[in-house]
Amino acid sequence: MAQTLFIIAGLKVPVLTGLIGAAVLVCLLLVSLTVLVVRTARERREEAAQQVGRTQEIEARMAELTRIQAETAGRIHVMGDVLSGRHAELGRLLAERLDAVTHRVGQSMEATNRNTLDSLRQLHERLAVIDGAQKNLTELSSQVTSLREVLANKQSRGAFGQARMEAIVRDGLPKGSFKFQATLSNRTRPDCVVFLPGDDRPLVIDAKFPLEAITAWRQAQTDDERKSIAQRLRQDVLRHISDIASRYLIPGETQELALMFVPSESVYAELYDGFDDVFQKAYRAQVVLVSPSLLMLAIQVMQQILKDARMRDAAREIRTEVGHLMEDMNRLRERVLKLQQHFGHAADDVAQIVISADKISKRGGRIEALEFPDGASTAEPRLRPVPRSLEAGE
Repeated sequence: MAQTLFIIAGLKVPVLTGLIGAAVLVCLLLVSLTVLVVRTARERREEAAQQVGRTQEIEARMAELTRIQAETAGRIHVMGDVLSGRHAELGRLLAERLDAVTHRVGQSMEATNRNTLDSLRQLHERLAVIDGAQKNLTELSSQVTSLREVLANKQSRGAFGQARMEAIVRDGLPKGSFKFQATLSNRTRPDCVVFLPGDDRPLVIDAKFPLEAITAWRQAQTDDERKSIAQRLRQDVLRHISDIASRYLIPGETQELALMFVPSESVYAELYDGFDDVFQKAYRAQVVLVSPSLLMLAIQVMQQILKDARMRDAAREIRTEVGHLMEDMNRLRERVLKLQQHFGHAADDVAQIVISADKISKRGGRIEALEFPDGASTAEPRLRPVPRSLEAGE
């Protein structure tokens, strides 16, 4: 009879059965342990495979980052070369423009200085002429007695008046602004015509003054003689004034005013003091009686008119050149503004590149520290698109 090993709930378990159960239990434990070891090895292999995949992914990302950094460095280098070239071109253009402007301004200043010096030289010359004329007037005042002898002869008197008038005109006006014995459309030939600027009509000067009557008027002894000779003198002068107005004042061809030259200051003074009605009728006939000093004054006024016309022409040329200079400056300003806009766009592109480089650096630091968000092992790496400005700069 078999021996009882232990009793469970009133049942007797034999030794053999207990051993068999123990063996079965040991087998089950062994099987469980084997399964556990196999599962643990499988999990370790899967974990090793996952680790290898992560390592490969990290290496791929590092390679991609290296490539992106190399491309970024190349583009930055290209952009630096482009900016250097544009800066050099801008410097060259600005230097050329400044040289051109400086050259033009220098030429304008040189021309202005030259014109100013010429004007001052001419002014000194005219002052010297005026001083000489003043000396001549002083000498002439002391030679009135000898002048009376010259004026006694009609031909000598006419030649003397013509010579004095021509000397005054030649001394006061530049060549080309006057002409002696010019022929008008009615075939008359005045003693002198003066051409004023801006007007094709010449100013007529007549030097043939009748002096016989005034000589007789000076030599009269009684009041009756003086009255009769004064009437004759008045008629002779008015007749000559009428001849000048009818022969030399041609509408549309000559000026509306003519000058009647009296070659003696004393004669002019006697006429002005004793024959005021003659001067009034002469003014109404558009004829002005002038003495040598008044003719000099009129010539000086004409000279100033001619000088002002030349100055206006020079000022017009200077104003034109200044206008061209301002146009060049406006074009330069527009081009500088455009260049400033280009530099602004380039600065924006460089700022975007710096932002991208900072993000790449931060992402590389996270990769190096193995700090990945959820799903980072399976998600594809997201790369920042390259700006169009960099693509255009390649």
